[in-house]
Amino acid sequence: MKKYPIGIQDFQKLREEGYFYVDKTREIFQLIKSGQYYFLSRPRRFGKSLLISTLKYLFQGERELFEGLWIENKYDFQPHPVLHFSFSSIGYKTMGLAAALDAKVKNLAASHGIELERETYDQKFAEILEKLGTGETKVVLLIDEYDKPLVDYIDQPEQAEINRDILKTFFSVIKDADPFLRFFLITGVSKFSKVSLFSDLNHLRDITLVEQFETIAGYTQNELESSFKPDIERVAQKMELSAVDLKDKIKLWYNGYGWGTETRLYNPFSILNFFASERFANYWWETGTPTFLINKLRNEFHYDLDQLEASQVMFESFTIDDLNWLALLFQAGYLTILNYDPESRLYTLGYPNLEVKDTMHQHLLAAFRETTTTDSLPLLIKVKKALEQGDLERTIELINVLFSTIPYQLFQQKQEAFFHAVLHLSFSGIGLFAQSEVSTSKGRVDTVVHTKDRIYIMEFKLDSPAESALQQIREKRYGSPFLGGDKEVIALGVSFSSAEKEVAEWEAVPYETLLVEG
Repeated sequence: MKKYPIGIQDFQKLREEGYFYVDKTREIFQLIKSGQYYFLSRPRRFGKSLLISTLKYLFQGERELFEGLWIENKYDFQPHPVLHFSFSSIGYKTMGLAAALDAKVKNLAASHGIELERETYDQKFAEILEKLGTGETKVVLLIDEYDKPLVDYIDQPEQAEINRDILKTFFSVIKDADPFLRFFLITGVSKFSKVSLFSDLNHLRDITLVEQFETIAGYTQNELESSFKPDIERVAQKMELSAVDLKDKIKLWYNGYGWGTETRLYNPFSILNFFASERFANYWWETGTPTFLINKLRNEFHYDLDQLEASQVMFESFTIDDLNWLALLFQAGYLTILNYDPESRLYTLGYPNLEVKDTMHQHLLAAFRETTTTDSLPLLIKVKKALEQGDLERTIELINVLFSTIPYQLFQQKQEAFFHAVLHLSFSGIGLFAQSEVSTSKGRVDTVVHTKDRIYIMEFKLDSPAESALQQIREKRYGSPFLGGDKEVIALGVSFSSAEKEVAEWEAVPYETLLVEG
């Protein structure tokens, strides 16, 4: 088995200790040759830090680390002084951001044999750039996760604003450092527009949505199938699946990230964990639970997060003062670009894959129900089993349980919104076998649930008879597209009482019988 570099972000350690590496040096070479000043945004655990580390050793001229890689005989490996800032490890939480930057700058100066004369952290930074960049070779500046001091305090606006101003002062030095710089790359999850990086540095090229560099982080389908071929064969044999079926399942679970083109990418962290553990599971989400984001979505009643449209403005107007929820979801990796229409200049956003979708549904459902996340999944599994067994009475009991934890006064304030949110998240969150808000030629049915033997056409009404729900299924012919197969099609009408906060009545009949009765 390969040595999978899970959690390893240092290129030297990865290469010297024989860890597996998907060769990204062709893309890195194009980056170096195409320009000098870049910004790249990608979600967490997507390979940004490894990219920065690879560039560090490349510019330091450490040719031996690149033996056998694409770039080995295509780059001169001339050494440059490299300044590498990783904001995730400078100690801003314990020291404070200004003190942490000051300590980091002093450490970099000492490592390059520079005696600092200036007093403040920003002027010390400028002094290093000037003294290192006046020699025969200019400075390479690499800044990783610049926005950590902002993102980590996103639920504490006052501290986030303090950190923003410190970053603004620090980065303002770069504006006048052009004579001393050979190359500059800065990465982050979010593009905060009021940080001086994006206002003062007009020569900084944002390559987040640039097709030329979209595969510089993350794995493509070709890279998965070629680099992981032995792994796919091993796991397929263990799971008693064909290699083709396993690849389809891996794609469903972990593929789907896109930045404006048809190219879809895998999150490296999930793929490496999958092959190391040899089982399908949620790996990426567990590295950071977005409590602030989940609460924001619940408070603003955003729960249907698929096929959402946004303009270019959304990507450019992200500030601490105005946290656009859709931009937050996209930049953090919970949504991705599914499509871009050049004529309307609109982006369509949605879930990238099953790993993200199912876990988001579970967290949102727990937030709306005011219960723990661990309580929601077992309940959804029970709903699934009841439907698979054709036990609709048990299904209705479980629907009532879904609503039982919501405080009565809270439900009454926005009863219809709560009703639709909980039902949508419940049936969409079951996984592969449920579709919500399914479009037909005559309208949209609330939920279509597929089990091994049956297809349920469900319509839910709030404070209206169950018969009216069945009548709508009949009149709109919601079940007709599903006839002719080998599964029985069942029409299920449910009436929910807002006063009692539970199902008042329900009716279920075979769909073909419903048509005859109509």
